[in-house]
Amino acid sequence: MYALVADVASYPQFLPWTAAARVRKVTPQADGSDLMEADLVISFKVFRERFGSRVMLWPEDRRIETEYLDGPFKHMRSNWGFRDVDGGCEVNFDVDFAFKNRLLQSAAELFFYEAMKRVVRAFEERADTLYGDT
Repeated sequence: MYALVADVASYPQFLPWTAAARVRKVTPQADGSDLMEADLVISFKVFRERFGSRVMLWPEDRRIETEYLDGPFKHMRSNWGFRDVDGGCEVNFDVDFAFKNRLLQSAAELFFYEAMKRVVRAFEERADTLYGDT
């Protein structure tokens, strides 16, 4: 699951509302982590926005932290953690964000829970496609 989430370039293949993804660069760090800078283009109805993120990847710890660089947000942070459990993987995910645009923020507040359920479902379906029922 860590590898699936870390593969930002593949998000447009399966993640709802993700129109495009581009990894700007990946820089190995002295502590064994990788620093990725990436852009996503999110498209929802009449809205189409690009935003950049700094993504810290810790493969040994199976942890990913994302911080907003530029785009439509006032702020955005997300954290992923992965832990093996009997018969699968436990995934912890949290996100905190606010849009600069009040209309986008209002729409996000109305639909956030449903949108997150769709995103989680998309990751689960992608994992099933890639890894099967193991």
